[in-house]
Amino acid sequence: MKDYVVLNINGDDYTFALGTRRGQIPYSETLVQTLRERIGLTGTDLSCGQGFCGRCAVLADGKVIASCMTLTSECDGKKIVTIEGMKNRETGESDPLARVISDYPGFQCQICIPGIIMAAKAIFNKNPHPTESEIREGLSGNFCRLEKECGIRTRLVSYLVRYSNSR
Repeated sequence: MKDYVVLNINGDDYTFALGTRRGQIPYSETLVQTLRERIGLTGTDLSCGQGFCGRCAVLADGKVIASCMTLTSECDGKKIVTIEGMKNRETGESDPLARVISDYPGFQCQICIPGIIMAAKAIFNKNPHPTESEIREGLSGNFCRLEKECGIRTRLVSYLVRYSNSR
């Protein structure tokens, strides 16, 4: 077993020692803990801690993962993108898909937006013109406590289908 882990997070490389000594990352530490507590990337949130709600979603090598269920020690060599990484490093402009989702007028409390952006990015990474069914399935890991008010499963899906068709 390796005694260190190397992660590329939002384009920056981080090397962490693994172990039980002070300053080392325990083998049991989750990626969301590392992102929030060690790197200060608090846009990735911890909510359910069971991979159910989607609030801790990040991309690992382009695929959406629940960072609350993923050990940092399992991410060695992976390219991780958080919600903070959804901006152009040079211009500071948001990713076009992130802008489209942020502009969706149906969100009430906005707590679920970062996870939805990350899940949608994974969907569009896989297929630049996803079908309604692909979008619906890709967003299925995101829980919205105000589902009826926000319309995540219906209106947001239709909104993203229109975005997909307009590209």
